[in-house]
Amino acid sequence: MKITILAYVEAGAQQPDVAIEQVQHALDASGHETSLLTVHDDVSEIIAGLQKPKPDLIFNLLECFAADIIGGQMGVAGVLDLLQIPYTGGGPGELYLQEDKALAKKLLAYEQVLSPDFATFAPNAEFETGGNLRMPLFVKPLRMDASLGIDERSVVRTTQELMERVAHIQRTFGDAALAEEYIEGREFYVAVLGNVDLVAFPPIEMDFSGLPDGSLRIMDNAAKFDESSERFHGTRAVLANIDSELAAYRALRVRDYGRIDLRLAESGEIYVIEVNANCYLERNSEFATAAAAHGIEYNELINRIAQLAIDRRQQILSIKKKRKKKAAPAAKKDQEKAEKKATKKGGAKKKK
Repeated sequence: MKITILAYVEAGAQQPDVAIEQVQHALDASGHETSLLTVHDDVSEIIAGLQKPKPDLIFNLLECFAADIIGGQMGVAGVLDLLQIPYTGGGPGELYLQEDKALAKKLLAYEQVLSPDFATFAPNAEFETGGNLRMPLFVKPLRMDASLGIDERSVVRTTQELMERVAHIQRTFGDAALAEEYIEGREFYVAVLGNVDLVAFPPIEMDFSGLPDGSLRIMDNAAKFDESSERFHGTRAVLANIDSELAAYRALRVRDYGRIDLRLAESGEIYVIEVNANCYLERNSEFATAAAAHGIEYNELINRIAQLAIDRRQQILSIKKKRKKKAAPAAKKDQEKAEKKATKKGGAKKKK
């Protein structure tokens, strides 16, 4: 199968993310013919880069597009839909739900999936808390991912701190701020694979024991990406024992693969913090680690994701074919009626 790997590259970056090479190697090892298309902010470059190789599948590793545009990842998925080339992971709708954290929370509430109470603060709007949120609050950008805008100052304990943090997010990112009740407790990630028959891998717990005393137990931007920071080296992912959460995966229409972030409160209640479509697929990521614990090694995991996308596409085409076949007799019948009506009308004119 011809597979093009689509990925984002930072302007001026010396080399793309390591996960891109790992995914390509996994697909090559299974006999697929792969090509790599890295883009930054040029839509015409995407279209031209996909028209030449004419791939059977796009393995979509794009995490953003045009770094200063909110919703870029969603827009690219829309372009792929218009090109009618099957691709892995979420479509525009699924990615929109992931980006708009407030809307995602409303859907989770509708499905009776427990999530922290929240309020949103749009730029240039009046500052109101709604009066039903309990301090401390966790404040982050409404539509950013990869923990952008999250650090140890994200947890606020007074109204003054809340106002300052909201203003910082609005000023820095040009985005609304989301403030949700901070759940003190253990943090877990549940990786899920599939579309119809879902497989939940063993949960991963984030171990914060390596952080200094008094340091906030959250996975902020530094803990995830700054290899020179104390927070990066003070956290590690370990296998855990907790019931998996699949309702959130279905509620937000995640496709092919995704990761659900949970917090286990001291009361024993499990809160869904976020649902991540198209989660990070680096070989040592939480998703790949959980898959390995389930008995699925990295190369097999990547190829399963590719096959899920192909199967999903084939299912859609099969449904369309059946509808077209079913509609054909009705269309033919309507045409015959129209022809008979026209013939009668013509005959009536001749009699006159």
